[in-house]
Amino acid sequence: MKQTHPFAHKLLAWFDKHGRKNLPWQQPITPYRVWLSEIMLQQTQVETVIPYFNRFLERFPNLLDLAKAPQDDVLHLWTGLGYYARARNLHKCAQTIWENYNGEFPNTVEELASLPGIGPSTAAAIASIAFEHPTAILDGNVKRVLARHHTVEGWPGQKPVENILWQHAHSHMPQKRCRDYTQAIMDLGATLCTRSKPQCHACPVAQSCQAYAQGNPLDYPGKKPKKLMPVKAVNMLMLRSPTGDIFLQQRPQQGIWGGLWSLPEIEPEQSPLEHTLATYGEVTQHQQIAQLRHTFSHYHLDISAHLLDLKRAPVQVMEQSDCVWYKLHTPQALGLAAPVKKLLQLVKQHHSETP
Repeated sequence: MKQTHPFAHKLLAWFDKHGRKNLPWQQPITPYRVWLSEIMLQQTQVETVIPYFNRFLERFPNLLDLAKAPQDDVLHLWTGLGYYARARNLHKCAQTIWENYNGEFPNTVEELASLPGIGPSTAAAIASIAFEHPTAILDGNVKRVLARHHTVEGWPGQKPVENILWQHAHSHMPQKRCRDYTQAIMDLGATLCTRSKPQCHACPVAQSCQAYAQGNPLDYPGKKPKKLMPVKAVNMLMLRSPTGDIFLQQRPQQGIWGGLWSLPEIEPEQSPLEHTLATYGEVTQHQQIAQLRHTFSHYHLDISAHLLDLKRAPVQVMEQSDCVWYKLHTPQALGLAAPVKKLLQLVKQHHSETP
């Protein structure tokens, strides 16, 4: 039988004294809460996630509540957390578990990884934390800890480098106290073995860390090769009805901001006024109210926002199910793209300041 590795033994001893044990998803630990937190924590800091997690639990206390909820409710609560495919997959995953597993989470890595939005590391984290299985994980924090400890060269986003890190992750995974070990190695990366200012003097495994011995922990893990981010531009139309409501359209499920509510868009070379006159009717006032840049993982989007007051709300618009007049002062619970939310707040503020 595999014995506890000295690395795991020291890490667990440190965790017993210094580990985080009072995070909202740890009180109590259930598969549903663990899964929800793991999805939210993908590419997002703990401090950011906590209020979102608490609001989600309040609105969707169990899997059935989430599975039965309209997608708009889920996206609305996710607004501001980013990477919205996570929210759509979360919703789809809840429905899949309810329909295919009688509402009970499967407990093997293979079954978990087959569910929407759950990759190998997230599946392993759920299996380890929720079900106490000895399944190694490899999230961003763990990659950093292991890359430094074993001086693994290269950027972890490259498959050969990731494969080496997986080998190290499996080699350290103990057979007992799997939940605590998994939480411990994540905590180590989040609190001591941080990206820019690692506190090596307080690290429980510093004596066996090769990067510490070399005196160059900041050299690991290797940096992602720099690539110039392309820039795209768009005009967003903020069409305002005579009653002060703003016209929104629901975006297609696939692609950027899938399923979220956004503003009509036209190409930067198109005239906002001419397009609005031709498509929506007479305009009483037009002004460009904002220019802002929104950055996605692969490109920058430069947004020019135009506020256009319509003489009357077009009747044909209300007949479309993917359109809505958004009430600024009594807003509907809709999932909004982050820059759209910012622009709506700007118009609301502008309206309240206008005498």
